[in-house]
Amino acid sequence: MAQRVAILTAGGFAPCLSSAVGGLIERYSQIAPETEIIAYRHGYEGLLKGDRLTVTPLIRAKAGLLHRFGGSPIGNSRVKLTNVDNLVQRGLVREGQNPLQVAAERLRSDGVDVLHTIGGDDTNTTAGDLADYLAQQGHGLTVVGLPKTIDNDIVPIRQSLGADTAAEAAAGFARNVVAEHNSAADTLIVHEVMGRHCGWLTAAAARKYRSWVLAQDWLPEIGLDRRAWDVHAVFVPEAEIDLEAESLRLRATMEQLGSVNIFLSEGAGVETIVAEMEASGEAVPRDAFGHVHLDKVNPGTWFARHFAPRIGAAKVLVQKSGYYCRSAAANDFDLQLIARMVDLAVDSALAGRPGVVGQDERDDQLKVIEFSRIAGGKPFDVTQGWYQELLKDIGQPRPLEVG
Repeated sequence: MAQRVAILTAGGFAPCLSSAVGGLIERYSQIAPETEIIAYRHGYEGLLKGDRLTVTPLIRAKAGLLHRFGGSPIGNSRVKLTNVDNLVQRGLVREGQNPLQVAAERLRSDGVDVLHTIGGDDTNTTAGDLADYLAQQGHGLTVVGLPKTIDNDIVPIRQSLGADTAAEAAAGFARNVVAEHNSAADTLIVHEVMGRHCGWLTAAAARKYRSWVLAQDWLPEIGLDRRAWDVHAVFVPEAEIDLEAESLRLRATMEQLGSVNIFLSEGAGVETIVAEMEASGEAVPRDAFGHVHLDKVNPGTWFARHFAPRIGAAKVLVQKSGYYCRSAAANDFDLQLIARMVDLAVDSALAGRPGVVGQDERDDQLKVIEFSRIAGGKPFDVTQGWYQELLKDIGQPRPLEVG
């Protein structure tokens, strides 16, 4: 049985982190109360720095409070342990040090027997690398990860923690944003949703928002028109976007309704935007992982700039729901999923079975999946029925192939 358990949350926020931390503490307190629990602050940054907190009896007694909040009580950071130059620049390791070795040695010196990582594919596969390194040094470490990503893009996990809540929050965000459609004549609204490579969140948010639209009573006689509140286009990275054809289609919508509402995945069209920037000699901002800084590239603004003159928009409103959605408290669906995954994670850790907990798309079973099978960048399947039906209902041509 594990003597000391460590928990860390890493990467971007998702609406599951606080609840997952609370759930782990509750589960250990319930079935293995003698287990010591520590948490590293701000993910791998705290691990490298030795910045940790001890889970006290008071924290154990009140861990249930964490289910009510978003964010992460122990903090996150974006740290890639293989990006040595970045870590040296940030002062997290010294010149000549191997970050993996520094992190592994910290775990060894802290006497950690089990490490729970709550994060995406980078977070969890890095944890697997740490376990391998420590095994070579003769120190046993069981790593059991929990999958969080609002994009729902971890291979081979069917449903990532927090993704459903994020989609629900994005749909709620859209209600207020789309209400702006008649704040001026001929208004274009672009709702930019998080999703660097995967359009699942954008599609799911559009679906949830549209379900709300269809459930309302409307009064078009005074201007409360369902058609104006509806979704008029959904753009995701996985589908080809015919900008000229969509401009013609959306211009007709603008002429009929006096407004157009677009749900846009922030990753849609990024290759085109980056190519334009590089061709004009602009520097493309990137993070420690080499990812384009989408908040600085601003895909929503780029699309708005393209569509506005072509569809006759007099007013343009670009709104990003990302931070609002990713910091939400988990909804009932995710709370139930978190509880099931946490129970299995703790049981597996105590039994010495490493991996990442998730519903395996291979057989639809909730299990602990080998680290070797975990990867990021799972594309959203644009051919699945509910998405095809969504596009059909809003009059948007359905994608026939993945872009």
